[in-house]
Amino acid sequence: MVTDIQKSDFSKGSVPRAIMRLAIPMTLAQLVNVLYSVISKIYLGRLPGAMHLALSGVGVALPVIFLIIAVPALCGTGGGPLFAISRGKGEDKEAEYIMGNAFTMLLILGALATALVLIFRRPLLFLFGASYDIFPFANEYLTIYSLGSIFVMITLGMNVFINAQGFGRTAMMTVVIGASVNLVLEPIFIFALGMGVRGAALSTVIAQFCSAAWVMRFLVRKSILRLKLSRMKLLGSRVRRIMALGLSGFIMSSTNSLAIMIANIMLSRYGGDMYVGIMAVINSLREVIFLPISGIERGASPVISFNYGAGHLDRVRRAIKFKMTLMVSYATVAAAVILLIPGALIGIFNSDPALIAAGIPALRLYFGLFTFMSAMMSAQAVFIGLGRAKNAIFFSLLRKVVILSPLMIILPTLGLGAYGVFLAEPISHVIGGIACVTTMYFVVLRKLRTPGAELE
Repeated sequence: MVTDIQKSDFSKGSVPRAIMRLAIPMTLAQLVNVLYSVISKIYLGRLPGAMHLALSGVGVALPVIFLIIAVPALCGTGGGPLFAISRGKGEDKEAEYIMGNAFTMLLILGALATALVLIFRRPLLFLFGASYDIFPFANEYLTIYSLGSIFVMITLGMNVFINAQGFGRTAMMTVVIGASVNLVLEPIFIFALGMGVRGAALSTVIAQFCSAAWVMRFLVRKSILRLKLSRMKLLGSRVRRIMALGLSGFIMSSTNSLAIMIANIMLSRYGGDMYVGIMAVINSLREVIFLPISGIERGASPVISFNYGAGHLDRVRRAIKFKMTLMVSYATVAAAVILLIPGALIGIFNSDPALIAAGIPALRLYFGLFTFMSAMMSAQAVFIGLGRAKNAIFFSLLRKVVILSPLMIILPTLGLGAYGVFLAEPISHVIGGIACVTTMYFVVLRKLRTPGAELE
């Protein structure tokens, strides 16, 4: 029988097996989570009398939620790889300090982010594309979600440290618990109790509380390296390291907000509320498609970081090549399926014939070159896993801020209308994907070919 210590040592055995041992549970967990998310959107899309307004309202609230999620992305993306690298070096005490400091940062920054969102939610929602018809739905959802957002932050930010120790099934249960509670409570709150959008938000908060309690119980009492009060005192140098690397995750999440904001504004201007609803459907489908990609990435990241810290660069190279091949192959197949049956996929979320007709070309444009996006995500995650903060930050900004956002503003004015917004996505995928993968090859993979080589 494989012990917990053996599970957490990624320097031995088959590299693909080590990745898949973590990736499969996380993919299954995300399957349950996405199932909940899809069903939630179906419920909201069929609220009596709300037409597509409830679905559009949650879609407009999404960029603000991404700003909230940017906090655990900052702490988890920065702390997780540094934690795994320290474990690989045999520096378990430092690894615990990194986890403790990440948790303290999470609580401080989380409280600040929650307060700011609650204070400024009205102007934020209008800034991010809400119309006066959509605003009541968006405001109801965001207000309740924000009040419980600290549970979301703990779940997302600290589950990374469970997975980084090789406890893939435990990390999986974090997600499964939250999604399962949501699946049970949401129809009760939305329909039986007549709470509508407020019910969707409240069920999410309760579910995330359950997940957060599970994470904290395991890290405090069960894991190999534990969350201890004595390790939570912040140290400036440690905080700077976490923030420097985590800034890439923060930028990825916050620039998602920027991109969705611009998309909603331009879609509202050139197409109206229905096109904002189409984007909400696309974002939901994207959650489904990203499921295996996210699982593979979460399985590979601790393996790459641990072996890099341990100096096993040949295993780092094998891990990178395996996970990139897997991710790109999957994304190619997924994109082909979407291009073949876009109408059926949209119909899962909304039965409005006008929305389906307008959404089919939008879906084909948006996902047409999705393979390039998966390649970019994989390469960018390599930089994060190896602690290369500058590379990770640069490519976090490149696609969303430098390429995608300007294109979403420019293309609709060139006669493409609302569909210019959707066309901006594949263009940014190609440019950003080629740039990121090429850079990763020259600054990482080529150097890993030489035995005993060290990355700068």
